Amino acid sequence: MAASKSRFSGRKYANGNHKSQQKAYNKTKKGLALRVNANRLRRQLKIKKGDPRDAGHYAGSTTKGRAQNRSKNRARIA
Repeated sequence: MAASKSRFSGRKYANGNHKSQQKAYNKTKKGLALRVNANRLRRQLKIKKGDPRDAGHYAGSTTKGRAQNRSKNRARIA
């Protein structure tokens, strides 16, 4: 029996995304916009790396948001 080839290479992130998939997504127009807006809001709110809070956007907004507890801001992984 031949070894099955995986669709994605490399390790998996905790949220289920594979690193090769995530790297490719972050280069797309949509992925780049999400990343840029998230980093901008983090800077505006002066949230440091390692802070127990996340920069949570208000619904439908790409520019406004608030500092929010990580457990409230992130989707649950089943």
